[in-house]
Order: sequence, then structure tokens, then C-alpha cells
Amino acid sequence: ERGLQLLELGGSVEEDCIRIARCFEATRQRCCRLEQDGRRAREQLARVEAERAALEVKLKHARNQVEVEMKKRHRAEAELEKQERKLQLVLELLMREPWGSEALSREQRSVLSALAGRRLGAALAPSRRSSAVDESCQSLLSHSDISYDHTEDDV
Repeated sequence: ERGLQLLELGGSVEEDCIRIARCFEATRQRCCRLEQDGRRAREQLARVEAERAALEVKLKHARNQVEVEMKKRHRAEAELEKQERKLQLVLELLMREPWGSEALSREQRSVLSALAGRRLGAALAPSRRSSAVDESCQSLLSHSDISYDHTEDDV
């Protein structure tokens, strides 16, 4: 459009050609700048995509580690409950059997009766269980919030 406007202005042909050449040069320079901007944007996009891919790999590893640790914890808690039940049965047996009561000192019987009187897990668990993990409903990230996307497992 500018070229047509320049031609319509009249004047000498040489002046019109110079004006058109200047317009073409300005357009060429603008195209070069845009091409450079596009190249820089593509390079930045490639860097960001590589970083995103690396972060996705880290996230996948972290999710897998959380899953492994949760399984270990559940197994450990199940084993703890099993051992607590066994100990509770032994305590009850010692307290009921006459030979068990005779073999124990008065202090040992009082400790055993105190333990047998309440749930053993409640007596032992607070000192042993880790309180480092906040499992309240108010936790920002709970294991239920973590989605496991198995579509990218082949990568």
C-alpha cells in the first residue's frame, strides 16, 4: 500500500524508486529483526521444554519413591501391630497363669498389670512412631493428591 501511495504522489521516477527502495529496506530490516526474535524464542522454548522434561522425570522418581516409602511404612505398621498383639497375648498369659505370677516379682507384676490394663499399642506407639510426617487433612500435599500417570512409564 505504501508503494502505491508513493507512486501516486507524483514527482520524478528516480525519487519514487528511492522511496520504494527505502521502504523495502526498512521492511527487510524489520523482517530480519522478527526472524532473530523468532529464533531466540524457539531457542528459549527448547530450553524450557528440556527443563520441563527433566522436572517431569524428577517428579516421576519422587512419586515412585513416595509410593515405595508408603508401602514400607504400611508393612512396618502391620508388623508392629502383629508384634503388639503377640506381646499382649504373652502379658495376658503371664497375668492369668499361676506359675507366671509366682515367677515374677511384685514390681514386674505391677508393670505387667499396668500394660495389660490398657491397649499396648497406645502405651508403646507414641514413643516409637515418627511424628515427622503430617498426615492431617490440612496437609497441603497428601499422598491422595499425587496422581500416578502410567502413560509416561515407557519413557
